[in-house]
Amino acid sequence: MPHTDAHAHAADLADFVTASPSSFHAAHEVARRAIAAGFTALDESAEWPTGPGRHVVVRDGAVIAWVVPPTAGPTTPVTVLGTHTDSPGFKLKPTPDASRAGWRQASVEVYGGPLLNSWLDRELAVAGRIATRSGEHLVRTGPLLRIPQLAIHLDRQVNDGLTLDKQRHTQPVWGLGDAPGLLAAVVGDVCDPADVLGWDLTLVDTQAPRTFGADDELFASARLDNLLSTHAALTALLVAGETDTITVLAAFDHEEVGSETRSGAAGPFLSDVLARIRSGLGADAEQAHRALASSVCVSSDVGHSVHPNYAERHDPTTVPVAGSGPILKINANQRYATDAVGIALWTDACERAGVPSQSFVSNNAVPCGSTIGPITATRLGLRTVDVGVPILSMHSARELTAVVDPWYLTRAMFAVLSPSR
Repeated sequence: MPHTDAHAHAADLADFVTASPSSFHAAHEVARRAIAAGFTALDESAEWPTGPGRHVVVRDGAVIAWVVPPTAGPTTPVTVLGTHTDSPGFKLKPTPDASRAGWRQASVEVYGGPLLNSWLDRELAVAGRIATRSGEHLVRTGPLLRIPQLAIHLDRQVNDGLTLDKQRHTQPVWGLGDAPGLLAAVVGDVCDPADVLGWDLTLVDTQAPRTFGADDELFASARLDNLLSTHAALTALLVAGETDTITVLAAFDHEEVGSETRSGAAGPFLSDVLARIRSGLGADAEQAHRALASSVCVSSDVGHSVHPNYAERHDPTTVPVAGSGPILKINANQRYATDAVGIALWTDACERAGVPSQSFVSNNAVPCGSTIGPITATRLGLRTVDVGVPILSMHSARELTAVVDPWYLTRAMFAVLSPSR
């Protein structure tokens, strides 16, 4: 079974988030934990082993890990836990150095849809991937930058409504003067800055995850969207071991910007891996289609807990509450992939796990977002159900959930992977 109590799970989640400041680090951390649990890392450009086994493969900021049991054959179905590794925020531009009015600044671009104001007045690090003449390297700095807010004395109406220009008001400072050198500060001792030919670098809040509140029942952290789900799915996969199906964790990159990349859910990564698994089991095209027809996907992404200060923004009859279990996401316009059969699958898993479950549907006047669920269902034809953990402050630099809910989610995922246990 997963961790024996919610606080132990939260502590491990905190470690996972800390080790995963960027999608590239997150993919690496998933692979590292899987390898430590006995999985074998594979290279997409190499020949893969056939038959049963436990394997993991990384493609840029995405990662897929899977278990093929000894009983697997050409038509054995697949159970997929789908998540994503990226979070909204800021990316470093190709010309990173800027200066103005005696301040050294970084030139950044908004990534996805962050709550911009939540990034103000925080000490920020830089993390991600650099490409050099000798290959790729992961890098991360300590506190290096800050996006300073304008003092109230210079904007007397700010408390009547803060408006931030995405270009002019979000460029962080990192020193005094006008000398370049941000890239050198980022790469540190990893390599000579002159050897850096390209980078995928993101800004990162440096405040550590922590529990707080009455009885330490609340958990605050950066990047809960969606490292919380990725950690839960990985934990469930590692604990479940060999089951009656081929079990898969697929953690994609670029969900926050549409998923249409080689490492995103709309790309070929999952279908490529599933095809190679099926080939290793000797399946022909007919058998591969039969296997997919009986396969399922649980798409997990954080959702909205009812906000006590803005309760009117939520549906009045379906009110997800933090601490009351994972949410089942339903949308008539198919922004979520959940249908009646998926509802039954998830409800049964929660009941077997002894986990409370609740539903989420959006207020008709407040349209919801979407997930990788509809994308996966469309691309592969998998029966897909969308679930998640209710949080507050989604897309903030620092999000909030109940300590118990990530643990509940993991237990329910374990039940999905292990229907006979």
